[in-house]
Amino acid sequence: MLFIAGISIAFFISALLLVKRNKSKSDYFLLVWMLLNAAHLGFHYLNFTDNMYAYPHLLGIQLPFPLFQGVLLYFYVASVTNQGPKKNWHYWLHLIPAGLAYLYLIRFFVLPASEKIEVFKMQGGEEHALFMMVLQLAVFVSGIIYVLWCSKLLLNHKKNIRKQFSDIEEINLSWLQFLVLGLGIVWCLVIITQNDTLIYQAVAVFVILIGFFGVQQKNIFNETKRQFESQVKVEANTEKTEKDKYQNSGLSDSLANDQYEKLTSLMQEEELYKNAALSLGDLASAMDLHPNYLSQVINEKGGKSFYDFVNQYRVEAFKKLLEEKAHEKYTLMTLAFDCGFNSKSTFNRYFKKMTGQTPTQYANQ
Repeated sequence: MLFIAGISIAFFISALLLVKRNKSKSDYFLLVWMLLNAAHLGFHYLNFTDNMYAYPHLLGIQLPFPLFQGVLLYFYVASVTNQGPKKNWHYWLHLIPAGLAYLYLIRFFVLPASEKIEVFKMQGGEEHALFMMVLQLAVFVSGIIYVLWCSKLLLNHKKNIRKQFSDIEEINLSWLQFLVLGLGIVWCLVIITQNDTLIYQAVAVFVILIGFFGVQQKNIFNETKRQFESQVKVEANTEKTEKDKYQNSGLSDSLANDQYEKLTSLMQEEELYKNAALSLGDLASAMDLHPNYLSQVINEKGGKSFYDFVNQYRVEAFKKLLEEKAHEKYTLMTLAFDCGFNSKSTFNRYFKKMTGQTPTQYANQ
């Protein structure tokens, strides 16, 4: 029953993605991944119910399927966070291990049905045993590499959204974190238990949870004006230090100082921080400066990320309003919203980070 539910949910997710308008590259990757999961669970269900030999022409097709799991997760996460390969043909390089496995299996695929069944029942000879051992090793390595790789992409992405947005409450990474963690748990079971029934039960549960959690994330299956993570452009080499990143940018130290003075004056005089949706691009346009240069100025001269830079102004503005008797009749959140904060959780969290106190504690003081 669990396998049937997993297969059904995988097809349901695929159907939702198929009818989604203006599909992105990440949508197609998720669609292919869900269809792969449906097929993978379907093959195991046939084997679990002893019906696999009724379809001898399908024998062996499922063997390299695990090699696609980590790859498709990487394709999806990299695409959503804009950290994918610069050239489309680079995606194909990740499919080489699975391609080699299918190349080896051609000799098996052309066998008559009776011989295929015999090979499977007898588990082949020494050559087949060697192939299965190499395939299993490749599956272990592939899973570990891609789960760790995707985790690194998420860390990079989390750092970069703080460099470009002053309000990150709506940029929710929990969907991607769930996918990476879920596949990571499945792979732990693959490596530790090597129990097919337990592993496929975990895959079925994973797919069911994807369906449940994905429906909660409305922007996964529906068109929205703001794609949650895709708006962030991650730089090609996030491993560089800030100094290395900007040393060849063409913005001299004296010019950077001038721009920082202009920036602080603009923030104080025009109170741009009161715009809750203020982004690095918005502020760069106001200063008539390229976003990369503005990011350099804030990082080098301010010693902060864009997120910290803007929210610091919001906290200071809140503290000033709190001192004015004319604002005593307003709630703390009303004052916070007037200063540019967009949610209670963000306000409380950042205020305590800056002052070491909650807003209520500070006000009572």
